[in-house]
Amino acid sequence: MQEKYRYKLAGLVPGFLYHFIRCYSWTFRLHIENEKPWQEHMKHGGRVLLCCWHQQFFAAIRHFKAYSVHRPALMISQSKDGDIVAGIAEKSGWHAVRGSSSRNGGRALKEMVERLKCSGLAAHIVDGPKGPSGIIKAGVVSLARATGAVVVPLYVTSDRAWYFNSWDRFMLPKPFAEVYLRFGEMVDLTTGQGDAAFERHRLQLQESMRPYLLP
Repeated sequence: MQEKYRYKLAGLVPGFLYHFIRCYSWTFRLHIENEKPWQEHMKHGGRVLLCCWHQQFFAAIRHFKAYSVHRPALMISQSKDGDIVAGIAEKSGWHAVRGSSSRNGGRALKEMVERLKCSGLAAHIVDGPKGPSGIIKAGVVSLARATGAVVVPLYVTSDRAWYFNSWDRFMLPKPFAEVYLRFGEMVDLTTGQGDAAFERHRLQLQESMRPYLLP
């Protein structure tokens, strides 16, 4: 009986956190920049892979609900923390694909490819779930090359925030903060063949995104 109630409570946690995050995020004075170019690309049949650092994804949860009409996908680890994040993603209208570079990565990547081809939109946390911070893993390049999607980096800044003592210096904007979601230019990672081209694209994306990591 105790086990039954524990599982029931675990199922309620994502729903509670989702509504809490939504309420908390509505205190932000949110500004969205450079969103239209990649949305126009999608309207004309293109595919888009939104990418951000693990440090900065929290502040995007509220706005990402607006993309739920596409039923986009997001890869989330199979850890216990990942269970909660996956529940929040599903509540936001996103499909959670469970896996990471260290666990069921190949299967998860295959599912992400299929879903991105179908919906035209997906998101990827480039250094998650455990870092190291500032190092882009191979998954984003593999996903972009397998689907022909353009990569669109997302950078989040806040005029007032707390930074956790975690591997990524996780950022939590303070209530009523000015929060900016800035979309970068569309990046094509599909050119060239072989391992050398693959690694060149990974490093180029890493060097372009790394200056936007917050201290």
